[in-house]
Amino acid sequence: MVIGTGAGGSAVAWTLASSGIQVLALEAGPAYSPEHDYLLHTPHWEKQRFPYKPNSQGNYKFAQMQELEERWDMLRSWNIVSGQTNSGEHRIASGTGYHHVQGVGGSTLRFTGEAHRMHPASMQMQSQHGVAADWPLDYSELEPFYHEAETVIGVAGPTDPGARWRSNPYPLPAHHLGKASSLIQKTGAENGFTWVENSRAALSENYDVRPACNYCANCNRGCPRRDKGSADVTFMHKALATGNLELRHSCRLQKIVPAAGNRIKAISYLEPDGSERTIHCDILIMAAGAVETPRLLLASAEKLAPNGIANESGQVGRNLMETLSWNSSGIATMQLDSFKGLPSDSICWDYNHPTSIPGITGGCRFSTSMAEADLVGPINYAQRIVPGWGKHHKQAMRRSFGQVVTIGAIGESIPNHKTFVNLDPDNKDQYGMPLARIHSFLPEHELKRLKFMMKNCRKILQIAGISNLVEEYGTYDFFSSTHIFGSCRMGTDPRKSVVNRYGQSHNCKNLFITDASIFPSSGGGESPSLTIEALAIRTGRHIAQRLGYRPTTG
Repeated sequence: MVIGTGAGGSAVAWTLASSGIQVLALEAGPAYSPEHDYLLHTPHWEKQRFPYKPNSQGNYKFAQMQELEERWDMLRSWNIVSGQTNSGEHRIASGTGYHHVQGVGGSTLRFTGEAHRMHPASMQMQSQHGVAADWPLDYSELEPFYHEAETVIGVAGPTDPGARWRSNPYPLPAHHLGKASSLIQKTGAENGFTWVENSRAALSENYDVRPACNYCANCNRGCPRRDKGSADVTFMHKALATGNLELRHSCRLQKIVPAAGNRIKAISYLEPDGSERTIHCDILIMAAGAVETPRLLLASAEKLAPNGIANESGQVGRNLMETLSWNSSGIATMQLDSFKGLPSDSICWDYNHPTSIPGITGGCRFSTSMAEADLVGPINYAQRIVPGWGKHHKQAMRRSFGQVVTIGAIGESIPNHKTFVNLDPDNKDQYGMPLARIHSFLPEHELKRLKFMMKNCRKILQIAGISNLVEEYGTYDFFSSTHIFGSCRMGTDPRKSVVNRYGQSHNCKNLFITDASIFPSSGGGESPSLTIEALAIRTGRHIAQRLGYRPTTG
């Protein structure tokens, strides 16, 4: 049984189903129809962003976050129209704070579609650099599963993989760079920055009965054409085609029931009509995400598991890592049509190695990020980028639209004891289960890394001739995470981790986890979905072999 159908749940469900194993997958959120639910063809596309449905987002709370200090004021978010965007004294959540989707396909429904492998050096952060934890496997063990995931998705990438060596080329050739990225690449090469085509889960050619990308620049609003490699149109679609998967969406897990002998006995869940049902579990695979998975494990505490399921070490919910990010936007003097094209089509890995930032452990990456900044339509230009009103505002809009270039950076997030997930003692969902509560704190070294990221985002724009900054925002004053990892860490020591190298609970032998909660380290800015999928395929192969099924590939 699989709980959750995002990147990890869909990939492990496909792996098992394609091996001939009967699988039941439960998803708390709804199913999406790309052709009917994504509204890019309507006049209101820009206002709506991703079309969240009822119950397509989980409920959670935030503990009060840290006080903002004057010495870090250079890291406050702002734009030219409204000024400082958090004028308070404490860091706060931006919008929903945790940008995720609860539904068949999970957050891959609205992700940009970056398909990154971990830098090999980022998998040994404790033994090599004294921070975070080592992965209980190395890059060479994960490499064939990376390739398998890329083949299912149809990843397009460059010929030179850099530090992330490959046994096979990418399934598809890299996308051509847009005007803005071409400018950044050319001027960067002249000034010490190496920019390459980003590896993307978006089809550069027709592939597997799916059409090539049409470069509408709106991956984050949901892809109606199925050219973006979200989990629903790749792994889940293939899993259902085997005939060995039963998928039930809009079904909410209520309780995990343990049995004597260190096993999971059953799960209790709610059907869409609200009726409760209990099902026996031979094997339970949790893939609800790095916030919801620890919540469900902790909320299932009972006599046989007084601290929660799989929490003998006390590590469930600990070691949380979040998105450390910065974005700088400026207006170029030439027309770049930056509102269209493939989002994040180019990337700079120069500072991705854990030792690449002087005096700071943990790396970062840079990419063009106009779509992630939601600067692909005129409304956001008018509200955030071009001040004024009336005739002069209209003229300025005509001059500026399509000229904004955003450089975004994402950096290493190192676990600390003040950043974790627990159960909220005061708030419950409508069914009486405690909500998850996110605690977040950015230590000094994270803020130093963020400052480095800010300075280089500005520098990259400057060397491209873009000196007129119009907006900057980052995670110093806002909690705004698309990637959250680490709350059920995998490792070799049961005292310091929750699961082993296959995602299997150290204590509950028929419990596995296949989402980002098992990451021991975050990497230096890599997007996690491809690693989640590779790990899930590896776990699925392990389970199939244990059950005596012959592994297959797709």
